[in-house]
Amino acid sequence: MQTYVALLYSIILGEGRRVIMADLKAMAEGLGLKNPRTLVATGNLVFETKATDIAGLEQRLETAFEKTFGRHVDIIVRRADDWLALAAGNPFPIESAATADQVAVRVMRKPVPAEAAETLQAYVGDDEKMQAVGGDIWIVFSRATPSSRLIAATSHTRLGIGTSRNWNTVRRLAEMVGGQP
Repeated sequence: MQTYVALLYSIILGEGRRVIMADLKAMAEGLGLKNPRTLVATGNLVFETKATDIAGLEQRLETAFEKTFGRHVDIIVRRADDWLALAAGNPFPIESAATADQVAVRVMRKPVPAEAAETLQAYVGDDEKMQAVGGDIWIVFSRATPSSRLIAATSHTRLGIGTSRNWNTVRRLAEMVGGQP
């Protein structure tokens, strides 16, 4: 069995409808995924299944989510060892230790091309940092600049399908899959 991390993009379904994590776990069990567990109510799912093709697994999860909850949501899946490598590759360990909620990674379905990552440099504010690692985009942002141009520039339109998680979530998911960030 292989352990996987699934990240759901924006699971807000609208007025009066939200995704209950117990329902998300039930959906995963319905797909035959073993030991599904969630981390907080923000669309983070860890489970086990036979080693399989990531793209196929993402498609199965997205189809099941739409059938279960009536809305399409992009889902990015990583194997546990890939998640641990992502966590270990955090280029901002000092900032993460000081203000973990201000360090985030945009986890991408397909790696961001180097030239696309380079164009993001033009959007980095004076109190921000950005670095591409392994095709994902790490950002240190400031609460003093709530309308960050950098965060806005990391959209689906510019970079492709991805979803952001702060360092607290990255670290806790690494712990859930049996590793240390």
